[in-house]
Amino acid sequence: MIEYYFDCPHCWENQLKMIDSTIEKQIFIEDCEVCCNPIEFTLNIINNHIVSFSAIPIGQ
Repeated sequence: MIEYYFDCPHCWENQLKMIDSTIEKQIFIEDCEVCCNPIEFTLNIINNHIVSFSAIPIGQ
């Protein structure tokens, strides 16, 4: 697992996300742990390093 810090695109709270480094390309949706709004995460991992990461707000 890789620790990665990001800012929620809804409430701007800095948070820790644990990333499974065995999956190279990932797209998933999770709720913010602080404000509970949905976020779409897109990331790419190469050789156990995150090379791209985005956290996009999803409107309700």
